[in-house]
Amino acid sequence: MNHIFFILGIALFLNASPSSAETPEEKGLAIALEDDKRDNGYQDFTANLLMILKNRQGEESSRSIKNKTLEVEGDGDKSLSIFDKPRDVKGTTLLNFTHKVGTDDQWLYLPALKRVKRISSSNKSGSFMGSEFAYEDVTSQEVEKYTYKWIRDEEYQGEKCFVFERYPVYKNSGYTRQVIWLDQKDYKILRIEFYDRKNSSLKTLTQTDFKLYLGKYWYPHKMFMENHQTGKSTLLTWSDYEFRTGLSDKDFNKNSLKRTR
Repeated sequence: MNHIFFILGIALFLNASPSSAETPEEKGLAIALEDDKRDNGYQDFTANLLMILKNRQGEESSRSIKNKTLEVEGDGDKSLSIFDKPRDVKGTTLLNFTHKVGTDDQWLYLPALKRVKRISSSNKSGSFMGSEFAYEDVTSQEVEKYTYKWIRDEEYQGEKCFVFERYPVYKNSGYTRQVIWLDQKDYKILRIEFYDRKNSSLKTLTQTDFKLYLGKYWYPHKMFMENHQTGKSTLLTWSDYEFRTGLSDKDFNKNSLKRTR
């Protein structure tokens, strides 16, 4: 029933701009809808990632990942994350089916065991491959996954930003809320503060080194997630983006987990 009211709310504000919305909740939703609209239409992309894990003592380890992402009309994105290095994780692959409404589907292929493990709905807040990113962080962040509230406008990193909160609709989320800094010119997410189930500060994501693709889409090349409770951090460095490569549904199924290279 809540989903019905939320969808009706989206329909009501589809033509609203952030400046025309009235209440903080309406304005927050309008901002999220505009951000989503600007990100639509890329079709698919591939990219390489370098993941740097740092523990509380400052010791580092690295992992190389290949990513494939497919835009799905009427639903969330599909993606494959394929680990290349080091040897102990080589071939490990995460398959994501993000959904606008309901629980996302996620499967992890573990080559050492030669089996596919489904990520349960109760484990979406768990660490993704030892990083400070949770499984729920590495799916596409669809508008319908949250409710919203605009807080204020302020300058951040030299850019005028909307600052708004979003509250997960998903009952098993590891977060009570997230605070977003979104620049008002290009709608780039510059910062997200995450609060745990006790509403305590958990971690902060900062995104930098944005580049423009296809004359329309701004993508960050650096994503730094810092956990304030554990002292650990994860840096993701993206490179070699290629868009509209011809990926299709057949590249994203459970059989594709085992044949990825």
